[in-house]
Amino acid sequence: MRTHVVLDDNLIDEAFKCAENIHTKKELIETALKEFVRNRKQKNLRDLKGKILFSENYDYKKMRQGE
Repeated sequence: MRTHVVLDDNLIDEAFKCAENIHTKKELIETALKEFVRNRKQKNLRDLKGKILFSENYDYKKMRQGE
């Protein structure tokens, strides 16, 4: 999708300093969007904390061993 936006030059410069192996604004913006989406998804998972009840017999260590 083609989009024309006005970006803060100082913010772009700072982002380039933080980003390794990113050389274009397109790569920078795509990376930023991917990280934004990933962070939001993780936040949504944290909202579930304390809301999931496990069986008393649930043994996560046993499951990790494949037994």
